Formats: sequence, structure tokens, C-alpha cells
Amino acid sequence: MLAYQRRILDDLLDDLFPQLAAIAIDGAKGVGKTALASQRVVTTLDLTNPQRRQIAIDNYDLVAQMPTPVLIDEWQLVPSVWDRVRRAVDEDPAGGRFLLTGSAGIAPGVRIHSGAGRIVSMRLRPMTLAERAIEQPTVSLGKLLGGIEPIIEGNTHVELAQYVDEILRSGFPGIRGLGQSARTAQLNSYISHVVQRELVQDGAAVRRPTALRQWLGAYAAATSTSASYQTILDAATPGKSEKPSRQTATVYRDLLARLFVLDPLEAWMPAFAPLTRLTKTPKHHLVDPALAARLMGVGFEGLLQGKGQRVAVATGTWLGALFESLVVQSVRVYAESVGATVGHLRTQDTKQEIDIIVEADNRDVVAIEVKLSGSVTDHDVRHLNWLKQQLGQRVVDRVCITTGPYAYRRPDGVAVVPFALLGP
Repeated sequence: MLAYQRRILDDLLDDLFPQLAAIAIDGAKGVGKTALASQRVVTTLDLTNPQRRQIAIDNYDLVAQMPTPVLIDEWQLVPSVWDRVRRAVDEDPAGGRFLLTGSAGIAPGVRIHSGAGRIVSMRLRPMTLAERAIEQPTVSLGKLLGGIEPIIEGNTHVELAQYVDEILRSGFPGIRGLGQSARTAQLNSYISHVVQRELVQDGAAVRRPTALRQWLGAYAAATSTSASYQTILDAATPGKSEKPSRQTATVYRDLLARLFVLDPLEAWMPAFAPLTRLTKTPKHHLVDPALAARLMGVGFEGLLQGKGQRVAVATGTWLGALFESLVVQSVRVYAESVGATVGHLRTQDTKQEIDIIVEADNRDVVAIEVKLSGSVTDHDVRHLNWLKQQLGQRVVDRVCITTGPYAYRRPDGVAVVPFALLGP
């Protein structure tokens, strides 16, 4: 067996789990939830096992009788387990008792207590670029949020081709280390399992799996855009007079979101800020850009050649969209590790757009632009500087993520950071 590779979330769990009685870790299948949780328990209740699942259904008190710390794997398969853990925490709130992992949200119509005040929820996403250990980061997002512009320095040998390779390798721990053919087969299988098996196992009725897959492919083609769901639906059924209804498309979206396969980036809506007429539309992202690349059938050479269809008129290439998605995936994890939230900004007239807004609890902001380029011009950072003019000291740093070799700070104060050098 391969040695366990620590994740950024491990540090947070090491700090919090001894103090908290129950923590739920959710995320898409294959992101490493079970491996992460298994590092700190003595008992595991695997509810994917039909026999153990039936025992848990028959014995309501089972989870409270097992030696702790206990891992309850895929708890959503027996929703009553959640309420029993909540009651167990009420009875004994001592830290380090329960870890629950889940690869899906609760099915519609199933009612459970929220767990508020008893069970703390966390999200595990695919491996960030820093977790993949292809480079030693020299720029910390946490320090960028610290309120004093840190020194920006460092250099990397990671170039565009390696970023493309990382997009295609994925951040799924069990997939990324495979050879190209095996990796492609696994990613294809992952998509097929989601559409044909996982949704059904989660209690969803999928009448037309082919149509659902086509919609998922169209959603993938909308990666890093705010294309309307009607545009995505039209792209999923080109040339067809009889299209699925918008209600059906909404069902598709909700089903896939419940499995954490869709991971949209919500629009940033600042409080107490002189910004008006901002859009509320999320940017579309799959849980891993490798899935988007597979759904579009574009490989390494194709990405470098600019191939890849997009569903809406947009500047930039398909590779640029996937690179942005890869950056968003990592920044979300880095931000969550320091208690910050992440969104994107766009004005309704589209004159001002910023790819990523990271906001700390104290409302300090780091604004980030993503550029599939090794160099940065004044034009590239104009939106970052606009936001600084609007919000003043609330914008504690401005960053342009690139594919270049050097990290430095421009004369206007914008930090230029190769993606490989950014860490938590």
C-alpha cells in the first residue's frame, strides 16, 4: 500500500478534532475522504457494505456503542445515523468521537436534524497543486490576507506543459499517479458511474442517462464562465426541436450538485461596500477540471493547440478556462484553511470582472486574476486596480496568477505569482 500523503485539511483536523465531538467531511467520490479520516480513528463502520448497512438500520444505537474515535463511512446511505450521532454528542460532548464521511447530500424528502452546534461540516476537494508537491510554494495566501503586503519572491521551473499535465492528471489521489491510458479509462469510468450508478444508488430516478451525460458535457464546456443554464441546455441538445424542459435541466443540476460533482463558484456580494450592480450568477466549475477535459475529449496536444469547444462567446481559450478552474480549485482549499471564503466578481455591464475574490472574516479582501501567460501587462491588472480604487484599504492585496517563472511585485503593488509558487 502507498504511504498516506497528508492533505491541507489534516492540519485543521489535527487542531479541531480533539476539541469537537463530531466532524462531517463531505466531497465527491475519490477525493480521499476515507483515507484522511482513517488516520485518526480506531473503528470504521463502512456503510457501503450491504450487511453493515442493514445492521446499522436495524440497530439505531450501534454507532454509539462502537469504540471511539469511530469513522462512519458514507453515512448518507443510512440517514438515521446522523441523528444518532447528534444525540450521542448531546449525551457526551467530549472531543474526538465521530468522523462522518459522505459522497452525497441527503436525498430530497429525507428529513434529518441540521446538526448545528453538534456536528461541524468540512469539505474535502481534489488535491491542490501544493498538495501534489510539484514545487515548493514561496507565497502564502494566508500571509497575503494578513493586512501587510508580504515580500513576493521565488522562481519555478514549472512551465505551461506541466500545468496542462496537471489538469489532465486530476487531483483524485487514486487516479493521478496512473499512466495515461489507465488514467483516461478511470476518468471515463468515473463519469459513467456518476451518471449510471451513483445517482441511482443515491435514490435518484434518471430516466435518460444519455441526456444527463450530454447536459454534463455542456456544463463542462461552460467551465469558468457564467453562461446561463438555458445556454447550457441548448448546447446539450444542438439541432433538436424537442429539448428537455428547463425543469428537467434543473433536476440534472441538482442531482450532480448533490454528488459534489458540480462545484460552482458563487458570485461575491460584498457587505458594506460601495459596489452596485454586481451579478449574482455563479461561475461554472466541475469538482476537477480533468473531468471537464475528458467530457470534451481534448487531450494534451489538443489543449496546447487551443482546441476545445465552449458554450458561450468568451475571451480566452479552452485551456485558459481549465487553468482558471485548476487555480480556483486550489485557492478554495487554501482559503478555507485560514477561514476565508471565495467568490468571483462581475458587474452587470461586464466592464469589470475579477476571477477570484478571497474574503477573510474581518472582510479584508485579496483579489486574484488568473492569466494563462508568463508575463503581465497593465491591461491584465486593470480590474484589480479598479477594485483597489473602489474599496481602498479593504483590498489588502492584489494578485495575478501566471504560468511564468518568477514571483515579484509590480510597481503598482500587484503581486505576480506563478501558480506553482502559491500555497496556503
